[in-house]
Amino acid sequence: MDPQRLKSAYERLQLLDDRLTYKIRPHGGGLMRPSGEQLEEKMRHLAEYTVELKDILNEVILAFARAKATPDNPAGPGG
Repeated sequence: MDPQRLKSAYERLQLLDDRLTYKIRPHGGGLMRPSGEQLEEKMRHLAEYTVELKDILNEVILAFARAKATPDNPAGPGG
């Protein structure tokens, strides 16, 4: 496991949460329906959130997949 990479991914996740979660979270059920423009904006935020979340998840997977190389196995696991 690469702890630095995992820490970096966690920090990115926190920044993503701070920046976008409130924009995509459903708000109280008001009586008014959102306009088409509001729906488009929410969809853009959701798409941005999803793409960044995918990138962060990829980093987490790589952090766990790549163990530090040892003198016995300089290529790391699988090598």
